[in-house]
Amino acid sequence: MSDSKPIDRLLAIMAKLRDPEGGCPWDREQTFATIAPYTIEEAYEVADAIDHGDMAALKDELGDLLFQVVFYAQMSKEQGGFDFDAIAQAIADKMIRRHPHVFVAADGRDSAGQTKAWEETKATERAAKAGSDDAGILDGVARTLPPMTRALKLQRRAARVGFDWDQPATILDKLAEEAGEIAHEIAIAAPHDRLEDEMGDLLFVCVNLARKLDVDPERALKRANGKFERRFRHIETELKAAGRSPEAASLDEMEALWQAAKGLEKSGG
Repeated sequence: MSDSKPIDRLLAIMAKLRDPEGGCPWDREQTFATIAPYTIEEAYEVADAIDHGDMAALKDELGDLLFQVVFYAQMSKEQGGFDFDAIAQAIADKMIRRHPHVFVAADGRDSAGQTKAWEETKATERAAKAGSDDAGILDGVARTLPPMTRALKLQRRAARVGFDWDQPATILDKLAEEAGEIAHEIAIAAPHDRLEDEMGDLLFVCVNLARKLDVDPERALKRANGKFERRFRHIETELKAAGRSPEAASLDEMEALWQAAKGLEKSGG
């Protein structure tokens, strides 16, 4: 095993872990459904390593993510289905099919042109997979995606056939309308499910506005989270220096410290 290619060695290790005789009890018990949450977790850890610019961690996390693919391939192989080579072959074929301007003949398309062609090819593939030309525009948008990401993908699909707002200003009007509807539900003490429904509408419009402004809503919210964390930690630090705690401070005191934190950020302090 030590003289084999790294990928062959990894495949052999996975097969040994799943071996009914002498394998790992935990690995043998796993199914596609039980492994799926780990795959999602590993993908987030890859993103986190990239976010921190930690290349050593990125190498490790990519290895963990690759191991997930190997795990699925081994389980499928045991059931007489696809194996790792079939996965690799399928993605290679797909990349060639979706990049004819690279592998067939250059056509001078720019990045925007490639994105449009990519989506058209994917739509054709979805229709073929469905077995007809009647595949819905929204078909294939995974329901397991984070809700904000799925909202963005649904909106992009609809926008490709013209179901879209004309201008960001129009969406701002819709945002105000949705906020007004929430205010009304609060005023009449509406049931929780109605409040949840209206909040969903408001968030969906926020994603639409971000899309129209070419802003990634997940990234924007991530930045807002970081901003909130920095400023609240400033409140805690200042209160601690004064021998106090947030629990003992008034809202006015904490708001003053919050504004001070904002001022420091603007001044670069």
